[in-house]
Amino acid sequence: MLAEEGGGDRGLAMRFAAALLLLCSLGTAAVRAAESAPMVEVADPYIELRTGPGRGYPIFHVEERGASITLLERRTRWFKVRTARGIEGWVDRAQLERTLDPSGEQVRFKDPTVADFATRRWETGIMTGEFGGANSIAVYGAYALTPGLFAEISAAQVLGRFSDSRLLDVDLTAQPFPRWRLSPFFALGTGVIDTHPRASLVQARERTDRTGHAGIGVRAYVTSRLVARLEYRHYIVFTGRDDNEAVDDWRVGFTVFF
Repeated sequence: MLAEEGGGDRGLAMRFAAALLLLCSLGTAAVRAAESAPMVEVADPYIELRTGPGRGYPIFHVEERGASITLLERRTRWFKVRTARGIEGWVDRAQLERTLDPSGEQVRFKDPTVADFATRRWETGIMTGEFGGANSIAVYGAYALTPGLFAEISAAQVLGRFSDSRLLDVDLTAQPFPRWRLSPFFALGTGVIDTHPRASLVQARERTDRTGHAGIGVRAYVTSRLVARLEYRHYIVFTGRDDNEAVDDWRVGFTVFF
C-alpha cells in the first residue's frame, strides 16, 4: 500500500497544517466591501485608522467629522479604507456603522447569508482525514464556473508508518442544489501522487504515479462565510504494473467563501 496505517511524524504534520492555514487565510484577504456603501462620511468626532485588521495593530491616522472615506476591502469585521488624501488603513465595523452614506442615512452592512453561499465565485479551505489508513491533511481552492459547477485544485500530505505521500489533484465538482443550506456535491478528477518510503524502515524506491478518482460529499452552510465540508473519494493509482491500487479517502474540514 502507498501509506500504511499508523500515526506518522506529528511535528511534521503540525508544521504542514500551519502552512496550509496560512494559505487559507491569504485566500480570504481580498473579500470586497459591501457595494451598497462604497463611500461614507464620518459622523462621529473622529474615526481611527489602524495599520492592520485587528485591535492589536496601532492607530496611525485619525479622520475628523465630515471627512469622506472610500471602502476598499472587507476582512470579517474590519474594512480597509482610503481617505480623500489617499491614506489607506483599517477601520472596525462598529465605527463604520456610525458613519453616513451619500444620502445621509446611517450605514448598515449586510452579513453573508446562505444566498451569498449559493452565488459565491471562490472558496478555499483546509481538511483532514484518512487516506488508505494513514493520516492526511489537505488544502484546496475552487472557482465557480457556474453556480453549480466548480473547478478545484487541491494538495494533500499523507503521513504513514512506512511511507509518506503527497497528492496534487484537479477536479470538476458538481453541486446540483447550490441554494440548499445542506448541499450535496459530486466530484471527478485526476492527479499525481509522490510516495517517499522511510528508508530506515523499508527498502523501497520513491514513486510518482498518476491517479484518477471519483467522490461524493456535502457542504453545510454554518454562519457568515464559514462552511463545513465532508467528502469521500475513491482513488485508483496507476502504478504502471498489473496491480493498480485502489485507495479510499475520507476528509472533513472547513471552507471560507467569497
